[in-house]
Amino acid sequence: MALVLGVDSSTQSCKVLVTDTVTGEIVRHGRASHPDGTEVDPSAWWEALGSAVADAGGLDDIAAWSVGGQQHGMVVLDHEGNVIRPALLWNDTRSADAARDLIAEFGADALAQRTGLVPVASFTITKLRWLRDHEPENAARVAAIALPHDWLTWRLRGYGPAAESELGPVLEELVTDRSDASGTGYWNPVTDGYDRELLTAALGRDAVLPRVLGPKEFVVDAAGRRVAPGAGDNAGAALGLGAGVGDVIVSIGTSGTVFAVSEQRTIDATGTVAGFADCTGHFLPLVATLNAARVLDAIGRLLAVDHAELSRLALQAEPGAGGLALVPYFEGERTPNLPDATAQLSGMTLASTTRENLARAAVEGMLTGLAGGLNALRALGVPLERALLVGGGAQSEAVRQIAPLVLGLEVEVPEPGEYVALGAARQAANVLASS
Repeated sequence: MALVLGVDSSTQSCKVLVTDTVTGEIVRHGRASHPDGTEVDPSAWWEALGSAVADAGGLDDIAAWSVGGQQHGMVVLDHEGNVIRPALLWNDTRSADAARDLIAEFGADALAQRTGLVPVASFTITKLRWLRDHEPENAARVAAIALPHDWLTWRLRGYGPAAESELGPVLEELVTDRSDASGTGYWNPVTDGYDRELLTAALGRDAVLPRVLGPKEFVVDAAGRRVAPGAGDNAGAALGLGAGVGDVIVSIGTSGTVFAVSEQRTIDATGTVAGFADCTGHFLPLVATLNAARVLDAIGRLLAVDHAELSRLALQAEPGAGGLALVPYFEGERTPNLPDATAQLSGMTLASTTRENLARAAVEGMLTGLAGGLNALRALGVPLERALLVGGGAQSEAVRQIAPLVLGLEVEVPEPGEYVALGAARQAANVLASS
């Protein structure tokens, strides 16, 4: 028996799972919280990782490990390995103007062809342009650029500023994987290499970037343990769920994500579908929506019921909610791109306007929004055969029963779990088994 360790360093917290490579059983786990905010000092992630690993029993008996984590966050380092400024996270939107500038300079079609992405404020390339334009003194100090999981892997391997690490600030030892590199906006999925012209256009200069490891490649830490490439959170979740070609994961959190495993890359100049890579050698095209479980929250508050009662009411109504229809754009929408839209309720008659129909309309409206993501994937030729429903909203019985009708797919609801950390642990087990 060998033990491996997988990490999920998300926006909210750090989760650690230790699993048995023979049975796949979770034998230990740990957790620590992260601070709130759209920019965070990476030292907070490092402290949380240390606490979570200790909570999970430490590394002494671990044979291999891997870190999965939130995508797109900008961690900039100087020549001595010091973090120059707090990391800008995926949910920091101050670089929206930078995204528009990059599109104007290169064109949406060309950027989609070169990187699989059309820049939005989430992506790292826009944050680097913001840094160049708004903090030129900090931009001039940048020697290396990492993503959150890259930086944590580097630190846990033993690298970092000389006074804080065993192996010192060897920037060339930064590593990443295809899935996280594909979310930067300056990585080319055709060449599997960085697009240095785009990087320079963003930052104003070149810099050290993490080496992109293949799915079965590994490095080692200071103790000689094998270290897998890691993964972006969605790719890690897909691996943890065992998703394959034909599967689409529908994640129903406050917002929603719809992403599928595909053998072929996607190119969408509209930016609706982000052409990410996965961590197995395939691709992971993704659509995001702003309105998912928050739709159920809003209608539940209106009806003064909890989620269980909202579900019960929805299942008492007939499909179609008697003609009552909810367009659920409570906070605008990203897919379709309608940032100033508001929610609309239509089809109200004396007969249709009941608590049951309103609850049903909320569930159907939320799922219809997510189905738009499936349609966008289908339009690009992505094969969709089975939907895996995850996230808090997937625990609603009404959502489970209504989803197949709205999504038009076979639907499975896996047991709740820490699938990003589990995917990282499986990745660690894979590199342990490789020659």
